[in-house]
Amino acid sequence: MNARPTHTGRCLCGAVRYEVRGELDPVHMCHCGQCRRQSGHITAATGTARDAFTLFDPEGAMVWYQSSDFAKRGFCGRCGSNMFWDDGGTAMSINAGSLDSPTGLRTDCHIFVDDKGDYYEIADGLPQYGTVPEQS
Repeated sequence: MNARPTHTGRCLCGAVRYEVRGELDPVHMCHCGQCRRQSGHITAATGTARDAFTLFDPEGAMVWYQSSDFAKRGFCGRCGSNMFWDDGGTAMSINAGSLDSPTGLRTDCHIFVDDKGDYYEIADGLPQYGTVPEQS
């Protein structure tokens, strides 16, 4: 019997923790204006199936900000760590920096590059998309 991989993560202060019992997507580097404003630069995010994701917030530190009419962003109200993006669909987006190491993940592309900041260049040779690429 094959065990599903388990990944764990947390905010900076440890008040919010989570577990993923399943696969994580490759990391996308998001350059959209909302991610840049939320994080102070770009956001490196992975994702997983919602039913593989479990949030542990025993002290009620998790705060959700409705950032658009279809999605919200989750952060720790105690330490301010940016952790999640959630559109209520079948997947949960997780900021890769909140994962415990080793992750085994690799970055596969840059998204929303048409909205990137003018103070940096993307020169790593990975694919670049103006929006989110279609899944095959």
